Amino acid sequence: MRVVTMLAKVDEEKCIGCKICQKVCPPLAIEVVNKVSRVDAEKCRGCGNCNQRCPENAVTMVKRETPIRVYVDPATVSREKIEELCEKARMNPEQIVCYCTATRAEEVAAAIIKGADTPEKISLETGVRTGCKVECIQPVLRLLEAAGIEPERPEGYQWYGRTPTIWEIPEEVKQKYSQRGFYFDEDIKLLNEVAKLKAEKEAR
Repeated sequence: MRVVTMLAKVDEEKCIGCKICQKVCPPLAIEVVNKVSRVDAEKCRGCGNCNQRCPENAVTMVKRETPIRVYVDPATVSREKIEELCEKARMNPEQIVCYCTATRAEEVAAAIIKGADTPEKISLETGVRTGCKVECIQPVLRLLEAAGIEPERPEGYQWYGRTPTIWEIPEEVKQKYSQRGFYFDEDIKLLNEVAKLKAEKEAR
């Protein structure tokens, strides 16, 4: 469970309505209206992306009067469905997919099963992508893809396309680099074992 203690606040005198804050906000909590940025306090996850990138220093982070707790409890959905979704994405349900917020694959899977069908909704509900805002888009997109969901990328810089995984490396590439110290098949075998480790342990 993550506790959001900060909130973005816009100085309307300084704001020029450039929309950079709107474009970099992971849960889409900021919208420029009449050339002034407006923050939805209920959606803001206090990541500071807007504050760090505002060219006019018009955004500051202030302490919330009442912290917000952000968490999707995996126990509220079918464990079988969570494991099935994670297996399709080739992830262990307990593996951490966002180190900044310590969000695990099972929580993201639970959010998807409950209806979160975009990275932005998943960020809003789980807090994933509100730390460094960089790497964790990949597992989120993989889990959405495993669920058969292809979200439309929003305008802005919140996320880039999903990069290929080791399972998707063409055979000719494997052969080309196998003599140079790369062990693709061995790595795939190990990662498959890691993904299934918890399920096998529980079955014993």
